[in-house]
Amino acid sequence: MDVTMRALAEAYEQLAAGEAVCRPRIDISIPTKDPRKTYRWGSMEGGSTSGYFAIRMKSDIIYQDERGGVRTEEKYCVRPGKFCGLILLFDIHNAEPLAVINDGLLQHMRVGADSGIGVKYMARKDARVVGMIGSGGMARSHLEAFSLVRDIKRVQVYSPTRANREAYARDMAEKFGVEAVPVATPEAAHRGADIVAGCTDSVDPVIFGEWLAKGSHITCIGGKLDAEALNRIDISLRFGNSPAPCGRPEYGCDDEYLTYAVAPNNRKHRSPKRGRGAIAGDRSILLGDFLKDPTKGRTSAQQITFSERGSIQGAQFFAVAGRVYELAKAKGIGSEFSTDLLLQDIRN
Repeated sequence: MDVTMRALAEAYEQLAAGEAVCRPRIDISIPTKDPRKTYRWGSMEGGSTSGYFAIRMKSDIIYQDERGGVRTEEKYCVRPGKFCGLILLFDIHNAEPLAVINDGLLQHMRVGADSGIGVKYMARKDARVVGMIGSGGMARSHLEAFSLVRDIKRVQVYSPTRANREAYARDMAEKFGVEAVPVATPEAAHRGADIVAGCTDSVDPVIFGEWLAKGSHITCIGGKLDAEALNRIDISLRFGNSPAPCGRPEYGCDDEYLTYAVAPNNRKHRSPKRGRGAIAGDRSILLGDFLKDPTKGRTSAQQITFSERGSIQGAQFFAVAGRVYELAKAKGIGSEFSTDLLLQDIRN
């Protein structure tokens, strides 16, 4: 996790300095034969003068489910429990394909690292208690990242499935030596928490303003904040926005993703709505501006803060996949094959 956080921090600094480039995530949605399900292709890409370019691609069947009154977005590839996410890494100096990497572990690591960077810069220095909403892989990588930047003593975890939250608590107590308490309600997870993290696949709010303690820091990578939680944010740290295309500044946007869809108004696509932009509007500051002047961040122990990635996912994958490639080569692991298998002698 520390390697991941350093790689991301460097990529964000390169973006702010104009030495890296990326675009928002692009989703393409197509109806399937099953009226309840949609095919979604997603991709994001970016690279920098440091030497790497990467594109991350996902191929999913998407549908909504409801468990215990909670609506969730489910996905699979081929069959439930299987997923297809790939990262293709390239050398910008000679255009060589360098690696094909499954995205699963890197996905959990880079998202957890993002939230860890937000906690590092915006949470109170004495933050000790985490309210975790969710108990899956993202919830695990988040606690790992939080533990690197704050002296976490307690995590109180809520998940709708009792067995899942209890397993999470056992595992986290053993791995990080913290007091880990499974709780039966979202309110109990919020209560007294210095850091509240939403790590679920819910499509509904999971972080609620009425339960937030003064001085808390919020991250939310799955689920939403309710209206009161949004209103209570004093300062939001946004890591960056993907730049507009050359010569077309009007195409610049802060949308986290853009969706192109077949018959977008006839099926349950996300396309009728914009991909989430800066969540706190004019209360947001960009990481580049914060690094130049940290006084633009938290100035009071009573403030409620928030952090979010922005629309720079593409920059994350060249940074993290590049470092993974270097480490794999150094350790002699992975399956090596000739670059010539991917090349051709017909000019494209």
